[in-house]
This record gives sequence, C-alpha cells and structure tokens, in this order.
Amino acid sequence: MITFYNDLTKKKEEFVPIEDKKVGIYSCGPTVYNYAHIGNLRSFVFVDLLKRFLKYEGYKVIHVMNITDVDDKTIKGSKEEGIPLREFTRRYEKAFLEDLKALNIQIPDFMPRATEHIKEMTELIGKLYRNGYAYRAEDGSTYYSISKFKDYGKLSGIKRAELKAGARVKSDEYAKEQAEDFALWKAWTPEDGNVFWETEYGKGRPGWHIECSAMSSKYLGETFDIHTGGIDLIFPHHENEIAQSEGANGKKFVNYWLHCEHLIVEGRKMSKSLGNFYTLRDITAKGYGPISLRYLLLSTHYRSQLNFTFDGLKAAAEAVERLNNLLWNLRQASGDGSGEAEKLIVECEDEFRKSLENDLDIAGALESLFSTVRELNRLLSDGKISKEEANKCIEFLRRIDSVLGVMNWEDENSELPSDILTMIREREEARRRKDYALADRIRDELEEKGILLIDTKEGVKWKKK
Repeated sequence: MITFYNDLTKKKEEFVPIEDKKVGIYSCGPTVYNYAHIGNLRSFVFVDLLKRFLKYEGYKVIHVMNITDVDDKTIKGSKEEGIPLREFTRRYEKAFLEDLKALNIQIPDFMPRATEHIKEMTELIGKLYRNGYAYRAEDGSTYYSISKFKDYGKLSGIKRAELKAGARVKSDEYAKEQAEDFALWKAWTPEDGNVFWETEYGKGRPGWHIECSAMSSKYLGETFDIHTGGIDLIFPHHENEIAQSEGANGKKFVNYWLHCEHLIVEGRKMSKSLGNFYTLRDITAKGYGPISLRYLLLSTHYRSQLNFTFDGLKAAAEAVERLNNLLWNLRQASGDGSGEAEKLIVECEDEFRKSLENDLDIAGALESLFSTVRELNRLLSDGKISKEEANKCIEFLRRIDSVLGVMNWEDENSELPSDILTMIREREEARRRKDYALADRIRDELEEKGILLIDTKEGVKWKKK
C-alpha cells in the first residue's frame, strides 16, 4: 500500500488513483526568467523520484510540467535586456532542459508553454464569469472574487475572516496578509510593451494563476491525481488554482497535493546578497558532478528542510561512487556462489520498496541499500559471489537505480580507445621489466584521462572515473 502526506487533508493517506494503475501528475514548472537555482531543482528532483517510484510500482504515469513564459518577471527581464519576450524566455527554457538532462531527470510527457494556451485560459475565465466568480474592475482587468468561493483557504489554512473582500491585488506573487481578489486577466499597461493579446476581456495578458489551471485541465482533465510543487507555492498560487478550477468546473480539482520543503545553504536562507546562491552551473564550476547534486537533493525526505553544504555534496559524491564501484566489482566477479548474495538482495529490495511506499521515506530506502552494499562488498572480497549471482545482483541494482537515477551504466558495453589500450599494454610491459617509475607515470596519465587502473590477481582491470 502506497501512502502520501496530502497537504489538502493534512494527513497521510493511502494513494488510490482515479484510474487503476494510471497516474496523472501536474508539476508547477519553471518561470523562465533566469537559471534555476538549487532550491528550484530540489522540487524537480523530488517529482522525478515520485514519478520513477510509481513507474517501478507498475503505474503508467502521465506527467505534465508547465513552462511559465509570460508573467511579471519574464516581461520585466526581457524589457531590461531590450529583446523580445520569446527570445528571452527560450534562452532560459533551453538552459532548464539542459539542467534536467544533466540531473538525469526524466523529461515530462507534456511541457506546455503558457503563451501557447491563451485560448484555454480565456475559456476558463469565461466559465468563471458565467458562474459568478469573475468580475471586471475599473482598471480594465478581470479579477476573481475570493469571497464567492466558500472553500477558499482549504489548502493553505487561511481563514475566511482574514479575507479582504473587494480589495484587489494585481501582482502575481503576494503574502497571506494580502489575501485579496487576484487578477485572472491583466489589462495592458505601457510597462507590458508589446506583450498582449486581444481577447473578449480586453487587450492584456493572463494572470499567473490561471495559466496552471488551464493547462493542467487540458492535459489531465478537470480532476486528476497528484499536484506537486515547492512549499512556497501553497499560497497564493495553489490556493488560487483550486479556486479557479473548482469555481469553473464545479468538481474537485486535485486529489493529492504534495509539496517539497525549502532548501537552505549552510544553515541560512539562500540569497544573492549572502553570496550563497547557487545554480547547477555554479556547482559544476566548483568541480562537482550533476549526479552528486541529484543524490544530495533526493537523499533528504521531501517534507524536511534540506540544508545544503559542500561537505554534504562531497559525501553525496562518495555515496554515488560506492554504488558505481560495487557495480564494477560485480562485473568482475568469478567466485564460488554461496547463496548469501541472492538472499541479501531480495530482503533489501523488499525493504527499499516498503520504505518508499511510506510517503517516499528515502532515508529508510537508502539505509537498507547501503547496508546491502557493505555486505555484498564483503562477499566479493571473500570470493563468495559467482558470475551468475553477480548478474542477479546487477539486475537488482538496475531496478533500484530505475528509481534513484544516480548510477553510471555507460561502461556496460563500452570499449576503450586504441590509444588508451596501448598505454595500458605499455604499463603492463613496464611492470614486467620492473620499471615501476614508468608504470606509475603511465597510470597517473591514464587517471588524468579519466581511466582508473586496478591491479588484481587476474590481471589489470580498468574503470572510468
């Protein structure tokens, strides 16, 4: 039985999808006005873990992640650079996709852009007008009347007494203290430049919140299974999505709301002014691999605050290396089978699955995995894993890594370039001549090229760094 903590009900619940063995997930994607920082990336690694685990459990997953390519921030950024909105946003959209690939995040099935779904947004606004939730104000913009929606606040916990009926907020982002009528369609102003659409609601552009309501319902239907995002999106964004979608369609919007906690850096809030603001590009420039960051971001439970440190990142790199080293050693195994390895991996996979079924308890899953890694390494050292058993262990790791996505499988069928093979043969010849200085020099040169040599009783073995 899979359980998730549902932020809508404030309790852990059994996960029961609308359709058997099929799951629809909507994730609030990036606002493409800058490079994603590691706090943003945590929420995308989280939903990747969620999606991979559901697939591991046999579910067919349809994942939708939007691209916010028109809002206050994108318009401001393109105006400051003096380039068209599309040119500005496509630059950062491309960078975001590069980040996903580097972090081994599976690309969503659909990544709709807001600018390509204006028709769906205006149709949804039309429903809200007909149902009495929308009105046009004297500034020409269309607003949502939050006092009309009796369930407003059910996700964020805001009380009806705290609502400011009739007061309006036009900006996309605001605090709970400003729980006011929010903009569905923003009337054009000179600050918008040439970013506008001519519609029945006037010349203007959509508000941020209507974008996700329109795109999620187009690709997943009026009611779907899971909505994810960072905890900072609960209010106002997700609260407003519920008000819009349920006000328009008259039915429950989302069954399970899962939110990822904040990331802090060295115990402090991440900010440019503190000099602790990092993107993936900043991390790799310091010599760390993207997969090390992926491991660090997924290794803390999604509902717990993650304290990013470079010591933690180094430990993550070492954890990934332990997994890859085990894989390499299993490929070389040729000992006598004892049966212990098969028993270990069966028990581990059962514990791994049960941990993740419990609201994605990644700590329990990783504890079980690395306990098994230690035992398998012991058996390998004692020569107690046969080739046949090793192959079963490798398939076990492949299944586990279909969820974690951190291991290097590229070496499986790879061959070394001829110049590298020549260097290895020259080193072997130098060792036979007892020219250890030359042998060591060749080994160091190979390491600089990313090839590690390991001398064993069966001869020299190699692996990529």
